[in-house]
Amino acid sequence: MAIASIPALYRSTVGKKAIMAVTGALMVLFLIGHMVGNLKIFFGLEEFNGYAAWLRTIGEPALHHEWFLWIMRVGLVVVVVMHFGAAAELTARAKRARPVKYQHRPKVNGSYAARTMRWGGVIILLFIIWHILDLTVGVANPHGVHGEAYQNVVAGFAPDRWWVTIFYVVSMIMLGFHLRHGLVSAVQTLGAKNPKHDRTLNVVATGFAVLLSIGFLIVPISVTLGVVD
Repeated sequence: MAIASIPALYRSTVGKKAIMAVTGALMVLFLIGHMVGNLKIFFGLEEFNGYAAWLRTIGEPALHHEWFLWIMRVGLVVVVVMHFGAAAELTARAKRARPVKYQHRPKVNGSYAARTMRWGGVIILLFIIWHILDLTVGVANPHGVHGEAYQNVVAGFAPDRWWVTIFYVVSMIMLGFHLRHGLVSAVQTLGAKNPKHDRTLNVVATGFAVLLSIGFLIVPISVTLGVVD
């Protein structure tokens, strides 16, 4: 591909969809790792805090303390911005392609997940902001002590903060819908979809989304119910 055609591809609808597919895949990999790390809370305070401390030492001595975490955070922000930016641009293009609204809008075809992608994305974005303020920066956490990850999680999802847990549950359900539809769309965008395998693809995508959502939900629910304290 000629270098001059790269900007054109980036600006094209196909290019935007490819960006969403690739950035979505990167976010899924992050989510899997994040979920596995979260589940270590069931092994107790010492192991969970030890895991959190270990994250800050990755790459040493080549990297300084916490450099890896900050590189990952900055990279993740770039990926999220690119993903949501491409989604916003595609939505705007779809509206421009049909500037006149239907007087009698027909029933929308497709899955419920496909019809909730837009608002689901907004809820997930708001959740990311809250999650950073609560458990990364600590300013929205009742405990909020650097290096005490276990205590911060327990304080963050305490029974008297049930509303935080509900927000988390709603966000993770939206994430599940978003993942399910996103996985199917990504496969189609990257040209790997085969009509013969649609049923299998849908089952795999749904199963993966449900498992990941449960993996994230089990921690806050367990804390709120007193299983983890």
